[in-house]
Amino acid sequence: MTTLNAELRAFYAARQQQIPAEIREIMQRAGRELADSGQAARALTAGDKAPHFSLPSATGQPLALADLLADGPVVLTFYRGAWCPYCNIALRALQQHHEAITARGARLVAVSPQIPDEALTLTEKHDLAFDVLSDLGSDTARQYGLAFDLPDDLAAVYDKLGFDLQRVNGGHPRTLPLPATYVIDRAGVIRWAFVDTDYTTRAEPADILAALDALT
Repeated sequence: MTTLNAELRAFYAARQQQIPAEIREIMQRAGRELADSGQAARALTAGDKAPHFSLPSATGQPLALADLLADGPVVLTFYRGAWCPYCNIALRALQQHHEAITARGARLVAVSPQIPDEALTLTEKHDLAFDVLSDLGSDTARQYGLAFDLPDDLAAVYDKLGFDLQRVNGGHPRTLPLPATYVIDRAGVIRWAFVDTDYTTRAEPADILAALDALT
């Protein structure tokens, strides 16, 4: 069976051939600068207490971490938005493993800085069975140490590509989260963490399941 990251690498290789060299250079330079910033190492990790949040779902109903944890452990994943093809691939992979996650008594939730309407469109497009929450302004991502601001040249590239982050992020076009996935136990402690500045790399569903198995 093909792993998620093998699928992402194949997509990346094909995608690079379609992107003009000058845009590729801007993207790659921004990626190097973000990696060199050391932000991933400063993000919350295993052993840290998970910050509380209450965020609107795709239908506008608030969901609080405390309420989720009352029913069992939580798999919390942060993604950049529906405009990001790597996020779409990763969310589809999580959906394929959703039944295995819930069979372990856990609740899967995904968080992005996008408005609820965008989250609803994404949910319907991929027939997602888990909640997709809106972290407008990235305040929750910031509490987890994941929020960062796009550099000017990369923000201009995203505008040129038609991502319209001003609209879909509710007036916060420059701030995005690092891709990250956490397994949080019922006591609210992060027991497993994946954080990477490289948006083309994501947590493997098999590793998430293994982390859930280790809770028992």
